[in-house]
Amino acid sequence: MLSGESAHTPVFNRSISETSMDNSSMEDFWCELKNIKENSQNGSDESLLVDVKPVDEGELEAEWLQEAGLSNLISGTQEHDGQALLSTLTRTQAAAVQKRYNTYTHTMRKKNKHSVRDVRDIFGIKESTPTFDTIPVSPLATNGAPISMKKPLRKPVTSNSCTLEKINPAVAEELSFEVSFSETIVPDDKEKQTNQRIKKDDCILPKFIVWKSRFGLTEVEDLSSEDMKKIRYLSLIELTAFYDALGIELKRNRVLRVKGRESGLFGVSLTTLLEIDRKKVPGTKVPLIFQKLLQRLEETGLETEGILRVPGSASRVKSLREEMESKFNDNTFDWKKVRNNDAAGLLKMFIRELPTPLFTMEYLPAFTTLVEKISKIKLQLQALHLLIMLLPDANRDTAKALLHFLKKVVSNEEKNKMSLWNVSMILAPNLFIYKGKSANQEEMKAAASTAHIVRLLIRYQDILWTVRKTFPYKYYCQILLNKEALM
Repeated sequence: MLSGESAHTPVFNRSISETSMDNSSMEDFWCELKNIKENSQNGSDESLLVDVKPVDEGELEAEWLQEAGLSNLISGTQEHDGQALLSTLTRTQAAAVQKRYNTYTHTMRKKNKHSVRDVRDIFGIKESTPTFDTIPVSPLATNGAPISMKKPLRKPVTSNSCTLEKINPAVAEELSFEVSFSETIVPDDKEKQTNQRIKKDDCILPKFIVWKSRFGLTEVEDLSSEDMKKIRYLSLIELTAFYDALGIELKRNRVLRVKGRESGLFGVSLTTLLEIDRKKVPGTKVPLIFQKLLQRLEETGLETEGILRVPGSASRVKSLREEMESKFNDNTFDWKKVRNNDAAGLLKMFIRELPTPLFTMEYLPAFTTLVEKISKIKLQLQALHLLIMLLPDANRDTAKALLHFLKKVVSNEEKNKMSLWNVSMILAPNLFIYKGKSANQEEMKAAASTAHIVRLLIRYQDILWTVRKTFPYKYYCQILLNKEALM
């Protein structure tokens, strides 16, 4: 039982999380870490290694420009999408692009690799020294045309949910998508509080309401792959501008090699699983094994006391996993033999053993920065929204399915004794410690901090997956204008 385990000294040193968490309220967190270590498969960490190689700033900025859809700045070509994208940027977004391009050109000139264009040629700046104030703001930065959606306009999205936690009696604060987040930063927002503590008593999170704009609201799942491709471009630029405006460095990991299994269920990438599953069920967005585990828990486990917290038998979970690997795809696996706590253990194991984290290795530093560098919940939520938009489709869809399930768990707190705090403490090490068995001190500290991020993900999931119809920052409008000019 957990009560017996809690009396023993945890496997990991608790002092490493003192800058972000109240240790007296983290018993679930430390017990989960202990369970992760005890249940880790021998050699699993070594077979799923990720190499992160240091590179110079020029290479990092070149990658950033390419990921932001601005490869034309590097290649020198006049790509219509890239030019249209530049013309729609706000002042703060343009400054973020200019900063990265300046670093790239400076590095390339030092290496004498090839000639590069001056930033003034890109932004049309005539002054001898480009400054923040001289970057032109597109007329499309605040006005644009709507894009077509599959669903009708939605009602305002609100985070007010009495089933999740206590409701803050204060008036709900509006979260607007009408203006880019980076343009709304004020001087007070730049104050950093790196030693904040998150306590269990701080369970009352503020309410936020996203009001419909004149173009309405929709959800990410309503958008086409091409729409999402454009949204990712602008989300990366906006996230970078947002962090720049706060005076925070946006760090990313550069992943060079990911070695995972090519077949099976556990330790296989989401994209590989989906390729296999779509041959059986076309249009599948979440791996079938993951769906089945969630379904099993929703059918019989939501009212089970300590679900997610109380571990199943390690030997039984291992045996079920092996049988599942051989029988699941043939539909011969007997799900009746899977107990609720076993299903919870298998679910967490699936998440933990993904070749790359559910929230991607590249942006794990950005997630942890939310807690370590940003103190206001609203700013955390805005950054988190942009990070969700950056996720690959498979990761984002799978994360949404998981969070929808976790919301149901918390909604049944009266019977299962699993509060939002408990759930976040338990899921954090599974989502953000990479890899659990060989986690170093820095990874441990980061995972403790991101328990708060799990709270935000669960609490505000209806907002995080909501986008405005003009969220692609009026990019479409400019593309249409370019096409008309060519006709």
